[in-house]
Amino acid sequence: MAGYRNKGNPGLMGWIDDRFPATAMWEDHLSKYYAPKNFNFWYFFGSLALLVLVNQILTGIWLTMSYTPSAEGAFDSVEYIMRDVEYGWILRYMHSTGASAFFVVVYLHMLRGMMYGSYRKPRELVWIFGMTIYLALMAEAFMGYLLPWGQMSYWGAQVIVSLFSAVPVIGEDLALWIRGDYLISGITLNRFFSLHVIALPIVLLALVVLHIIALHEVGSNNPDGIEIKEKKDENGVPLDGIPFHPYYSVKDIVGVVVFLFVFCAVIFFFPEGGGYFIEAPNFEPANPLKTPEHIAPVWYFTPFYAMLRAIPPIAGSQFPGVVVMGGAIAILFVLPWLDRSPVKSIRYKGMLSKIALVIFCVSFVVLGYLGVVSSTPIRTLVAQICTALYFAYFFLMPFYTKMESTKPVPERVTG
Repeated sequence: MAGYRNKGNPGLMGWIDDRFPATAMWEDHLSKYYAPKNFNFWYFFGSLALLVLVNQILTGIWLTMSYTPSAEGAFDSVEYIMRDVEYGWILRYMHSTGASAFFVVVYLHMLRGMMYGSYRKPRELVWIFGMTIYLALMAEAFMGYLLPWGQMSYWGAQVIVSLFSAVPVIGEDLALWIRGDYLISGITLNRFFSLHVIALPIVLLALVVLHIIALHEVGSNNPDGIEIKEKKDENGVPLDGIPFHPYYSVKDIVGVVVFLFVFCAVIFFFPEGGGYFIEAPNFEPANPLKTPEHIAPVWYFTPFYAMLRAIPPIAGSQFPGVVVMGGAIAILFVLPWLDRSPVKSIRYKGMLSKIALVIFCVSFVVLGYLGVVSSTPIRTLVAQICTALYFAYFFLMPFYTKMESTKPVPERVTG
């Protein structure tokens, strides 16, 4: 077995391969992992998500060294990082901008999967792992949102955690358990800090590994939705595949360079993102006696927050809105079983699927905007319409994907 593993490699690598499958892992996941040769720019976002994850972990470690997880010291320690720690300001902005960048690339990565049917058989588990990463990422971002202990951090967390109290029977106890106190306090800050820097990063890393392993087991999808493993040469190499390394590992550098230009421009010129990345009230220390004029979560949560506000309470309870908000995320998990189309890619689906996807994306963006601004009767009506369109995309999918006419799928991948 050891001889098979090291394949006669001499020296240090042979010694390592006898004890750990380093070369086999390199070949299985990079140099002899054959990816479709027709990847386009939409396939940059998976590797960019991995890049941003590394950025968040590394900058988070350095920020933790100077951060004080207490109600008395949290805000001052962030100010200390920004003003007195050498290069502390850039580390903080890399981390805060990185959180928004993470959601940008993840949303685009998810959109690519929805366009090209990357959730379809045999990639259902890849999609489920990806959606679980998204869920863990939302929890990680929410926990980290409280840590600066500014006004919006405090009151935003107060609003979101209080939503759990709308759950019948167990709601009050559940909210109390999450906070660890009757109000958001230093105890809440401390437990959120622990989850943010230890528990959730471990879960995220484990899920990313599972996501990649599951992907490499079944193979990557492509813009045509064709399984390249079905056509191989006499050596078992897919006819429409090329080794991920060096071809795509080098190509991804182009995406990384473009991303870093944009990322650095934001960090150096408008790190607050016009108030969308870091809100103005968050430059004031948390004050339980002073409520900000308008409380809203960070932009990447606002589509779901808009759905919550769009649903009127019943008997004074926000539980229906909480159900809709949770359902908007949960329904993504069952997407592989809703699509009944005989083809995977949007390239070959009918007009109904294309129109439905466009309406879904527009509704999501509009909901994101409505979640940022204050509520009015007209905005609430628009949010209700967009929420209905969001769910209609999924609930009607088994019907419009089955009844529409599709284009013939080529036998080999196209350019």
